[in-house]
Amino acid sequence: MEKILVAGATGTTGRKIITLLKNSSNYAPVAMIRKDSQKKDFEQQGIETVMGNLTEDISHTTKGIDKVIFAAGSGGSDVVNVDQEGAKKLIDASKKERISKFVMLSSMGADQPQGELKEYLQAKQNADQYLDISGLTFSIVRPGSLTNEEGTGKIQLEQKLNQQGSIPRQDVARTLVKSLDMNVAKNQAFEILSGENKIENAVEEFQVRS
Repeated sequence: MEKILVAGATGTTGRKIITLLKNSSNYAPVAMIRKDSQKKDFEQQGIETVMGNLTEDISHTTKGIDKVIFAAGSGGSDVVNVDQEGAKKLIDASKKERISKFVMLSSMGADQPQGELKEYLQAKQNADQYLDISGLTFSIVRPGSLTNEEGTGKIQLEQKLNQQGSIPRQDVARTLVKSLDMNVAKNQAFEILSGENKIENAVEEFQVRS
């Protein structure tokens, strides 16, 4: 069982990632939490936790970890310190411990930051670029607008979709977990929206094309 550190484990998408990892036969989740009060909920489910605040020193959080999913976000309140610098800190910590793969939850539009979300998208772009030159093996997943609708297990996926749209958080979580596979989207960034292709097939086919 590979140990997967999940940054953003207490968030809406993060909790879905944790559940998928917990129910998998290959992975054991480790939830990064910021407060002691968050520990009990995870421990009652038999899920390991590690204390780590992305605005502080987190160099200890990757010890004993095999792979990382970064699904944290400030919700727009502190994009530079959390979405950008927090991601960079975790990338550095992952390099130090020679993590085998880093999966980044980014955002559609991070390749060309503009519009009312420009500051957020710029922070995402900076984090993505830092990961790209880090030397780590990675996948960068860029979904459209996240919804809380029931997941369908089906997406459309391209390096660039050239359209806007939405996708349930559950399907984003599934794509992130699938991207932990070393053979999937290796050192690639791709965009996803709701679609007609099964997540497993879409991700694996993208690797063939790339």
